[in-house]
Amino acid sequence: MTSKSDSQRMGIRDEIAALKRARIIAAAVELFYEHGYENTTLEAVAERLGVTKPFIYTHFSSKSELLAEICSRGIGSSLEAMNSVIPMKASPTQKLKVLAQRFVTAVLDSQMHIAIFSREEKNLAPNDFERINNMRRDFDKKLTGLLREGMEAGEFSLKDVHVAALSIGGMVSWAYVWFRPTGRLSVQRIADEMSQLILQLVDARDRAA
Repeated sequence: MTSKSDSQRMGIRDEIAALKRARIIAAAVELFYEHGYENTTLEAVAERLGVTKPFIYTHFSSKSELLAEICSRGIGSSLEAMNSVIPMKASPTQKLKVLAQRFVTAVLDSQMHIAIFSREEKNLAPNDFERINNMRRDFDKKLTGLLREGMEAGEFSLKDVHVAALSIGGMVSWAYVWFRPTGRLSVQRIADEMSQLILQLVDARDRAA
């Protein structure tokens, strides 16, 4: 039987391990983004962190696993945004507005992760590529469902919900290309502006939103 003190120690160890993984991922993101996946070695990641390569192997079995973790984080954060909105007790328009804001924020906060995925997906192991694509399909399916819900409620006017969902996803996902953290618009301002564009795209009619 595990005692309370044992559980606390395990909890602390898990937190420390998570922090170490986060440090490794952050260093790898910078290097993969700056130099590319193929031109970055685990030795370089270790050097950036000021640790030895075995330290990295304690948390990641290979450079490929590290790449998969980085690539999954961009779509993962977008999917988290979607899953946080779907259960809301609100109109489809209100849910879409909140989703758009959270989706844009997730993409911009994961700018380098998404850029790495776009450039390096060819280097993903087949099972990792399929897993990440399944996450993307899940997002698209849920967005299509939300748009269909708005159509059935008489709040949205669309000829093809599938095309609309792909258009919204593409528009927001592409923001990683042109967004500049030091630019004139903050993440919040861009999220607000793009959410309004998305509501206009679906011809939203719930003025309460």
